[in-house]
Amino acid sequence: MAPIFLVLAAFVVILISHTLYSFFHNEKSAVDGKVPPGGKGWPFIGETLEYLSLGKKNNIEKFIYDRKTKYNTSHFFSTSYIGENMLFACSTEANKFVFVTANKFVRSWWPKSMEKVLPSTEKTTTVEESSRSRRIAVVFNEPNVLQKYVGMFDEVAKAHIQKNWSGQKVVKVYPLAKKFSFALACRTILNVKDTQLVEEFEKLFICLSAGFFSLPINLPGTKLNRAIKAAKELRKKFEVIIRDSKRNNTEEQDTKSDQDSRDLLNHLLQEKYANGEYMNDSDVANMTLGILIAGYEAASTTIVSIMKYLAELPHVYERVRKEQMDILNSKQPGELLNMSDIRNMKYSWNVVSEVLRLLPPVAGTFREAIRDLNYDGFIIPRGWKMHWNPHATHKNPDYFPDPYKFDPSRFEGNGPPLFSYVPFGGGPHICPGREFAKIQMLVFMHNVVTNFNWEKVFPEEQIIVDPVLVPTKGLPVRLQPLKQRP
Repeated sequence: MAPIFLVLAAFVVILISHTLYSFFHNEKSAVDGKVPPGGKGWPFIGETLEYLSLGKKNNIEKFIYDRKTKYNTSHFFSTSYIGENMLFACSTEANKFVFVTANKFVRSWWPKSMEKVLPSTEKTTTVEESSRSRRIAVVFNEPNVLQKYVGMFDEVAKAHIQKNWSGQKVVKVYPLAKKFSFALACRTILNVKDTQLVEEFEKLFICLSAGFFSLPINLPGTKLNRAIKAAKELRKKFEVIIRDSKRNNTEEQDTKSDQDSRDLLNHLLQEKYANGEYMNDSDVANMTLGILIAGYEAASTTIVSIMKYLAELPHVYERVRKEQMDILNSKQPGELLNMSDIRNMKYSWNVVSEVLRLLPPVAGTFREAIRDLNYDGFIIPRGWKMHWNPHATHKNPDYFPDPYKFDPSRFEGNGPPLFSYVPFGGGPHICPGREFAKIQMLVFMHNVVTNFNWEKVFPEEQIIVDPVLVPTKGLPVRLQPLKQRP
């Protein structure tokens, strides 16, 4: 009986502590009005578990809308999330504040789990590497640079479809989309084409990805612990590639075509610390890993979501297929896609945009206040974290009438209200790789709809947040090959 008594006693103590803690916190917020209203949830845990639970039900917006209503707040509510005092933005005005207005007074912030996977070093920090990566990514999203990647993406997509889809009756979309996106990321970032090496990287990367957004519990057997080990192993392998690239450059053995395809890695190798020294191999590998994460997760999960909606909405599929077949029939046999073709995929991109609205691949990022800020009669204390989340506005009927209806026409004309549609963020911190991802998704869509029709094996299968987007059964589909042009 003693163990049961101790458990019950502990539970009572926690319950009382939680009640008193929440009471005094809410009273303080209501009386002095210093921070936006909200609640802290359970001690230590906060409201993190409830957020994750609603994510697994594909209903994160409920977490936000319930608190917005409960605390009668228009723009921000406060909570305790992933071990931090956190303000959730829940309006276009709040998004604008986070993205633009407070830009000089906030900085990017990464959760502890991310810091452990991509740790700081003596000469650089995770936030600094993130800023450096963003600056480099902007260069590689210029139109003249993107143009040369379209054909290569198309070539990789065709090879992927031929190897993994053609001749199959049923395929599981989720792992294949991951495989396609990862192969492209390795090709464009590291200039790695060896399929065996890519597969080695991918196994480690899947382990890393599973723990990257996990709870910050670094114990043997946890997702975070496995992710840290996988990241260390990937960095070691990347350092080998970096040393080889340095040697090849020194010996001037690269051909022009190889040099063109290896622009990104070469650019990374030219990066310097604040003191003017070139970055060491370890920090270049760490930055490369960060760019690989950013370039892989969002595009691959969106491809899965596209496949889901095209299977469920035949009328949308038919319009997409007609547009893509018109493009295909305008080309010579064997001719690859180009940037002009991408610009002609207008309806297809509206479809992708609606997919991104309903199933945003990234549930926002974080900022940290570097000084006390005033907003809407409240104070955001220095050191508090702010979180913008696309689920806060993407399904809000004030911005998107009939928000759960799949309607690509929302993106015709002027499109949605400013700062309501934020799958890539907004303002100075908008995702620099959005055009890169756009091309990747449209190229894949072109190749799959011109080759197949398909239906879901499990018609009711959903895509949930766990903690990133994932279909509950891997999204298996039955393929119906289409007649090819002569």
